[in-house]
Formats: sequence, structure tokens, C-alpha cells
Amino acid sequence: MIGLDTNVVVRYFTHDDPKQTAAVQKLMNSLSPEARGFLPLVVILELVWVLQSNYGFPDDEIVSALETLLRSKELMIERADVAWQALRMFRLGRAEFADCLIERCNHEGGCRHTVTFDREAASTAGMKLLN
Repeated sequence: MIGLDTNVVVRYFTHDDPKQTAAVQKLMNSLSPEARGFLPLVVILELVWVLQSNYGFPDDEIVSALETLLRSKELMIERADVAWQALRMFRLGRAEFADCLIERCNHEGGCRHTVTFDREAASTAGMKLLN
């Protein structure tokens, strides 16, 4: 198994650098269920941020990209079950993906709730506003 950095996964979805895109496609084609690539949750989180803020991907394309990664038999996603839960929250609500992932990670960690000063996260991602 090999770990994949965010910039590698970004190239996979954006194809914005021909040389790097070719290298990523070659790498991805070399992966298999027996020799997988590993994506930690922080890469998933960074990927969403980069695709949204730097490339202007709309939410439906973000959802599609994450589903592609999560369904891949050639990739192992850290805590994939939590990533799926966060993706479902993101797809159904108005919350930012990062807030969904934070809330779901905390929930899976046994937290009763997640506190925040972010009013938007409190109203959309199921967090509790800390006053």
C-alpha cells in the first residue's frame, strides 16, 4: 500500500497539469485491490477544500468525486464509514463538508456533541453553539 498526498488526488480530478496528470493516471492504473493506495481523512478534507476554493467545483461535483474515491476497490480510505456518514450529511444538508466530517468524527469518538463558536455549523452540522 502507498499513501497518496492531496496534490496527487487533486491532479486526478482536475487534470490541470498535463505532466502530473499523466503521472497520476499511470499511478492510479497501477493500483489494485491487492496493492492499494491509502487516503487519510485529512487528504479527503483538504481535497474538498482545494476543489471548492481553488477550482470552484460545485457541491454535486464534490459529492461525485468523494463517491468515486470511497467506492474504489483500489483505495483504502481511513475511517471510510465516517467519511460516508459525513458525505451523506453534506449531500442532504447545507453544512460545509469539513463541519460534517468533524461532527461525525467526534460522534464516532464517543462525544455526546460537538461544540463550536460557528453559528452556521451549529445550525447545519448538528453542533452545539458554545456561548
